[in-house]
Amino acid sequence: MNPARTTRSFHGWRVVAAAFILAVFGWGMGFYGPPVFLQAVRTTRGWPLALISTAVTVHFLVGAVLVANLTAFYRRFGMATVTRIGALSLAIGIIGWAIAAAPWQLFVATLFSGAGWAATSAAAINAIVSPWFIRARPAALAMAYNGASIGGVVFSPLWVAAIGLAGFPLAAVAIGLVMALTIWVLAGRFFARTPGELGLHPDGDAASAPSVAAPALGRKPQPALWRDLGFVTLAVGMALGLFAQIGLLAHLFSLLVPALGSQWAGLVMGGATGAAIGGRTFVGWFMPAAADRRLVACANYGVQVVGSIALIAAAGTNVPLLLAGVLLFGVGIGNATSLPPLIAQAEFAGHDVARVVSLVVATSQAAYAFAPATFGLIRQLSSHGGDATLFYAAAAVVQVLAIAAFLIGRRC
Repeated sequence: MNPARTTRSFHGWRVVAAAFILAVFGWGMGFYGPPVFLQAVRTTRGWPLALISTAVTVHFLVGAVLVANLTAFYRRFGMATVTRIGALSLAIGIIGWAIAAAPWQLFVATLFSGAGWAATSAAAINAIVSPWFIRARPAALAMAYNGASIGGVVFSPLWVAAIGLAGFPLAAVAIGLVMALTIWVLAGRFFARTPGELGLHPDGDAASAPSVAAPALGRKPQPALWRDLGFVTLAVGMALGLFAQIGLLAHLFSLLVPALGSQWAGLVMGGATGAAIGGRTFVGWFMPAAADRRLVACANYGVQVVGSIALIAAAGTNVPLLLAGVLLFGVGIGNATSLPPLIAQAEFAGHDVARVVSLVVATSQAAYAFAPATFGLIRQLSSHGGDATLFYAAAAVVQVLAIAAFLIGRRC
């Protein structure tokens, strides 16, 4: 693939820019926000950690249920309307987190925040960007999904600073209103119409240009996807990969602090995010059109396995190995989200891709909702003397299982 062939004046790239901003807000509010909200609610309300952690899990599970039906919502109500409602729901939900005076109110708030997260998550970004690109889709999705990483870089410290300065309720209202207004405008301007409605062709091709097919293998539509080995292995592979990734990242900062200190641990975590952006951008722009995308995904997880091994070898004290492990693991973070939609593009009929991606993302989200708690239990069981060997080994094993799933589903 040569994305440079796609004209830079093509409206699709403006859609990518708008999707990038949507991802910044969506992940910053709906993905990176809940861990900060957990601490804020715990500090101000004094509720049990297990109860608030359950609310975070419910937030992600509600999102998973709605993501699985996202394509149907788009067909019935339109992409712009669903995105606008999602942004409003996310803002209302987070305000609900901030003002909840009783646990039941907190769980009601998770219904709104989880619904809003669904409309701004990976499946939503894929559905928004994909109609505009065929050849350049890897590069376009990589650019849009980088907004998710930027959302973590911007919003994690922003939430902490805003809550500390103004309190959780005022911070939630201010940031929520800015997000809802921004997404409302972007949705109407960039998400309301399809390329066909504007008289445009994917990748900015002229009407007289020869049709360039997507790199698909020509599968027929699959009404019963859960009986299709390719779909099942894609869903399981993404779910396992993100389960290991999110489980490790949820605890990595606190594991780095003894050796690096809080300030340097924070900087290293930021370095992991930078590595994620670099890894996703490199694959998106330079992956050959004829590449086996499952093998690319396997290589991506393989790099993360090496990172986990480096973290084991560091034994919590060897700083160079800790840095190498975090950066190697970080390289694969972004591609864990962006590669599965590209695999779906290559393996399923074009009109089936959106449904496949929605179900795959829903499956992975339902799985990783339990990852922080599971890895927390593993860490607790293996924390003798601060030893995190079993913790990092568990991440590596799950990543190896993800590789196995992608390999089993290969169509040789």
